[in-house]
Amino acid sequence: MASIKGKNVLITGASRGIGKRLALGFAAAGARVGLLARSQAELDLAKLEIEQAGGSALRIRADVRDIEHLSAAVERMRAVFGGMDVLIAAAGVQGPIGRLLRTKPKAWNEALEINLIGTVNSCRAALPPMIEKRSGKIILVSGAGSLTARPNFSAYSASKTAIVRFAECLAEEVRDDNVQVNCFAPGNTYTHMTDEILHAGEELAGRKEIEEAERVRVTGGAAPEKQLQLAMFLASDSSNHISGKLIHVNDDWKRLAQENMKAELYTLRRVQKI
Repeated sequence: MASIKGKNVLITGASRGIGKRLALGFAAAGARVGLLARSQAELDLAKLEIEQAGGSALRIRADVRDIEHLSAAVERMRAVFGGMDVLIAAAGVQGPIGRLLRTKPKAWNEALEINLIGTVNSCRAALPPMIEKRSGKIILVSGAGSLTARPNFSAYSASKTAIVRFAECLAEEVRDDNVQVNCFAPGNTYTHMTDEILHAGEELAGRKEIEEAERVRVTGGAAPEKQLQLAMFLASDSSNHISGKLIHVNDDWKRLAQENMKAELYTLRRVQKI
């Protein structure tokens, strides 16, 4: 597994779901982790779990929609840990489930504000210190809908797809600053969003989504170990030659540690898969 020991990692959405799983895994591997989320109680629990396991964590209660919150979070990382090496933007909500005309505009718009604008804000705050020291890793968590169409989940899918293209653009902007920006597709995995789909029912979510959610609830979906290995690879020096890519947990990504890929592969327009 790629080494991230001693690195300072800020994870948004770190109080539950995939963000928390990555936070626990990175801390166990020796990283100093900044836990950023809105829920104080869930942040307290995540920090406690990390410290009981011998790790180091910093709680940061913030809303990713507020750029000032995020700028303050980065400054706390620098004050407490001495800097920030990696940003993992995992904060996100599923948004309204159902046909577009049956969803409430406010809820639909809020999903984009949290998922997309929140991710952009996180990058705005994290980039200055990375550019200053000419080193940094930014990992943006994408999701179902960024690879294929996902009816009845238009807010979530649109925001996650936009994140992928944003990552591709940003990667080119900061390439000469030695900052790598990539998207991490974790695969279908059991989180609170799975329960939201099941609670919505077939009428709103659709039969295909319900069947997949039931499968994930039973099996757990993508293994957390595979998700952690890919995230650590993208956060490590082993991936310094990779930027602007969308890499799925089920891709044969380990070969990328030794070789480059064709320009058209691992992008938003995934015409083929390795």
